[in-house]
Amino acid sequence: MEEWKEYKLGNILSVKYGKDHKKIADGNIPIYGSGGIMRYGDRYISEGPSILIPRKGSLNNIMYSDKPFWTVDTMFWTIINHNIANPLFVYYSICKKDFASMNVGSAVPSMTVPVLEDIDIVLPPRKIQDNIVSILKSLDDKIECNKRINDNLEQQAQALFKSWFVDFEPFKDGEFVESELGMIPKNWSVKQLGDVTVQQNEKVKDRTDVKVLSPVTTGELVLSEEYFTKQVYSESVSKYIVVKPKDFAYNPARVNIGSLGMNEFEFDGCVSPVYVVFRCENEYQYYFDLFRHTEFFKEEVKTRAIGGVRQSLGYKDFSLIKVVYPPIDVIHKFNQVYSKILANIKSNKTEIARLASLRDTLLPKLMSGELKVNVLNA
Repeated sequence: MEEWKEYKLGNILSVKYGKDHKKIADGNIPIYGSGGIMRYGDRYISEGPSILIPRKGSLNNIMYSDKPFWTVDTMFWTIINHNIANPLFVYYSICKKDFASMNVGSAVPSMTVPVLEDIDIVLPPRKIQDNIVSILKSLDDKIECNKRINDNLEQQAQALFKSWFVDFEPFKDGEFVESELGMIPKNWSVKQLGDVTVQQNEKVKDRTDVKVLSPVTTGELVLSEEYFTKQVYSESVSKYIVVKPKDFAYNPARVNIGSLGMNEFEFDGCVSPVYVVFRCENEYQYYFDLFRHTEFFKEEVKTRAIGGVRQSLGYKDFSLIKVVYPPIDVIHKFNQVYSKILANIKSNKTEIARLASLRDTLLPKLMSGELKVNVLNA
């Protein structure tokens, strides 16, 4: 690795402590914690590019910002020597390091400045750094672009649902009737979820073709083995509940924070036996998947959840939630429109996965000098 030099991280950056911003009013400047952006503040610490490193908590959640930001007191932020290093190159060099293995805490994972400063990093000449960053950043930029497109598509889907099933705009010229949830189109009805969903209790038993799923706060069911860095489920899943494609599952003790999702995979999954699994009427799955994001549904969940600090919502109480229920011909028409949005979202997710895989393959080879920049530019 001709012209590449080894440094200690402390030689190329200065580590600063984050501050406590509890008294800062909301504004336009992000406040970073170990979980990412917490909220926005009205003043900022950094004006230049910086790497943000958790001091306590999720030590592996390394972040980068080239815009002004605040940090909470559980974070470090950095001032980087630009004469030696491209800030993004330093970030790419250390973002895949296992900071959790450098933990010096006990109950709460912790990182110290001396540990950070002692980390080894190898740097090529600045021009090569810039070229490598250009390659990796182009992939990250495209990934972020696709994510923004998907966010917009998901907002369009919510707007479509509201137009059809809350404001009834496509049906304004038709006849409306009074219902316990207000005026609704004639031939529609109001039903309890218990009338149109069925709880599922099939156990995995001795099946070996079922993958463990976990509801997460984004409102999705994810593959546990891919989402979490360590195994969060039991060695034996024989008593786990099967979640077939387009079935829903949720943790009764966490449904208030969005831990309810639909199995969007094309194979059977399973969840912990303490979870609730239910199935909608055929072809109404997308309708419910969007209905659960409405403020009406969220308020109903809050109202019916029982308990003190850790509220819980079992299927019995869940099934009492009422919903405006459209006839099947309306659902057919809605699904035709909505499925096009879903196809675009799926296509973007596929490209995101492909680009992320390419980036993660290139990153260590570029960072180590194993792969030369001129080979990629040839």
